[in-house]
Amino acid sequence: MSIKRTTVYFEKPGKVNTEETHRISLDAAKERGIDTVIIASTTGETGLKALKVFKDSGLQLVVVTHQTGWSAPGVQLMPKETRKILEKAGVTVVTCTDALAGGVEVGISRQRPEKMATLEARLPYIVPPVTRIISSTLKLFGNPIKVCVSISMMAADTGAVPIDKPVIAVAGTHSGSDTAIVTTPSTTNRILDMKIHEILVKTL
Repeated sequence: MSIKRTTVYFEKPGKVNTEETHRISLDAAKERGIDTVIIASTTGETGLKALKVFKDSGLQLVVVTHQTGWSAPGVQLMPKETRKILEKAGVTVVTCTDALAGGVEVGISRQRPEKMATLEARLPYIVPPVTRIISSTLKLFGNPIKVCVSISMMAADTGAVPIDKPVIAVAGTHSGSDTAIVTTPSTTNRILDMKIHEILVKTL
């Protein structure tokens, strides 16, 4: 038995595709009986746009932000006011360590000392951490695919999404949304349990 489904491809990436990506995700969730949609949103702007599309849909929206300190020490890029608006609307907002690009193992390889002694061991810079290898491999399908996988694990780590049934994960190129997948999430310590079932939409 086979199932024939359509994947949508945008010719150009970016936030111009946000509303259509959200509508494709909404339609896919209804068709497949999925009740949870995870959306990457750095400042909350994309999360607010999603509210308009998913309003009264009955779906659980989970918005995942960058971890605090991603852009600069101690800085959280989603304003508190935006978080309050989202949470008041019933959205679960997740902020935690980036599953594939924000942990200690990545930090030690990117946060280089100002000066390095001639004979100082440089192994962390030569052999990338496993998370960096996984991240780079996923980026072969486009960076937003990597983000979809990452936010799914981040949401699972905080208990915001189920790990025993499919959800839809949505991400974008630089800003907005232009990519969506169907995935059964896993927590970061069980990454091999994750399943990517479908690519609903992505850029060429």
